Amino acid sequence: MSEGIKIIATNRKAHFDYIVDESYECGIELMGTEVKSFRDGKISFPDAWAEVRGGEVWLRSLLIAENPFSSVFNHDPSRQKRLLLHHDEIKRITRKVDEKGYTLIPLKFYFKNRRVKVELGLCKGKKAFDKRASIREKDLNREMEREFRGK
Repeated sequence: MSEGIKIIATNRKAHFDYIVDESYECGIELMGTEVKSFRDGKISFPDAWAEVRGGEVWLRSLLIAENPFSSVFNHDPSRQKRLLLHHDEIKRITRKVDEKGYTLIPLKFYFKNRRVKVELGLCKGKKAFDKRASIREKDLNREMEREFRGK
């Protein structure tokens, strides 16, 4: 792990449910109380996704818990957050998402030099047989590691 990076949360299920083709590092536009909740790790994103709308990328279904120490100036936990990307990246993502089956899934949230970053994955959904193949491959790797440890 490089200097200045602190992982807040990872979406481990995303690699099981989706095939990740590309990933992009992007900033996220947050309010002050949302940053405090991120520092406490009080976020939930099991079915979060992103969409391109009007030349901007918006993150949806990300729940950031309200900060109990801020009074009336708290944030809406389920508001849509704008992601900060370069214009060329947005155009490339738009072309891919317009193709059939591609979607944008947040893979990881982390602090990089005191700023909240999102690793956004350009993903294609796995079929049931792909998931079974992933499980089978994981089991085979686990058995091989056990054999090597035993010798």
